[in-house]
Amino acid sequence: MRSEESRSAAAPEPVDPDVDMTDIRQRRELRRSHYGVLGVVAVGGAIGAVARYEAGLIWPTPEGAFPWTTFLVNVVGCLVIGAFLVAVTEIFTAHPLLRPFFGTGVLGGFTTFSTYCVDVERLVDGGHAATALAYLVATLAAALAAVLAGAWTTRRLLADRSAS
Repeated sequence: MRSEESRSAAAPEPVDPDVDMTDIRQRRELRRSHYGVLGVVAVGGAIGAVARYEAGLIWPTPEGAFPWTTFLVNVVGCLVIGAFLVAVTEIFTAHPLLRPFFGTGVLGGFTTFSTYCVDVERLVDGGHAATALAYLVATLAAALAAVLAGAWTTRRLLADRSAS
């Protein structure tokens, strides 16, 4: 009962001022654009997930060992997202579906922070707490450093190219 009262007292959800939801044409346009975004995210996600799966098949991790494959996949994905986001926001104007396709879909499907969490749990449950802690900290530090390195390098390359 209390939650219903607080919901009715809460402010209404924000609405895009450019969209008139009483206009049926604008509602249809909004729906079409959402389906396009969902479609490209799904296709990109499938591509990224297959690439990650293949990496796991090529470089399997032995039981109790440091999960190098997942670590490297996450670090490489973070490096690419840093470079990609600088490229599509600072260098060129991208097609509106490129960021959802590649950034959210492909790289979101490729990187696997859920597997990272499962790997930590398996290492702890298997009696390898020190390895789990090292993996937990190293992945976080390396992923953040990779995003920064990708963004910084892309900006440097852009500055060098525009100076020429």
